[in-house]
Amino acid sequence: MGLVAPSGAGKTLLLRSIVLLDPVQEGQIAFQGKPLRDWHLPSLRRQMVYLPQRATAFPGTVQDNLQQALQLKVNQAQGSGLAQDDAKQWRANSRILHWLQQLGRGQDFLQLQAQQLSGGETQILALLRALQIDPQVLLLDEPTASLDAETTDKVETLLQDWLQAGNRAFLLTSHDQQQIQRFTTRTLDLTELRP
Repeated sequence: MGLVAPSGAGKTLLLRSIVLLDPVQEGQIAFQGKPLRDWHLPSLRRQMVYLPQRATAFPGTVQDNLQQALQLKVNQAQGSGLAQDDAKQWRANSRILHWLQQLGRGQDFLQLQAQQLSGGETQILALLRALQIDPQVLLLDEPTASLDAETTDKVETLLQDWLQAGNRAFLLTSHDQQQIQRFTTRTLDLTELRP
């Protein structure tokens, strides 16, 4: 689903509220039929991952950043879908290498210093970090804003493949109306919800 509205209308606030980074001001949000307040917060955020407009990279290499996500307790829990050995001794698994190839990047991308990446490269890092934990929902806030048109197409293809691989969904904000039309099957115009 694409979220459509002018700047400042609340798209980012809605995405952040869905994962309880900002309080829900009115109404109630439920996930899998259960109100958000009834969820264990780390479990909720493992299943619904928010990717902000300005992605963050931590000190170290791209690989270090990918490993850090797997080292979180919630991602090592039984039934999370992630092998505990992968979190302890991460290696460039075939999924990461496949995604890098789809995005036009080689394995050498893993050894780049994460805090020296361009804005677009940091968005790619954030996307890989999210996808590797197998969330059910991605909340994508301008995920390709810093990318060139060719890389944007590659990201969209990768996300379409991700959607088709399971019971998954995403909410996308973008100021690119063509991207919303091309990449989403439904839209929600937040300006229509205002009283």
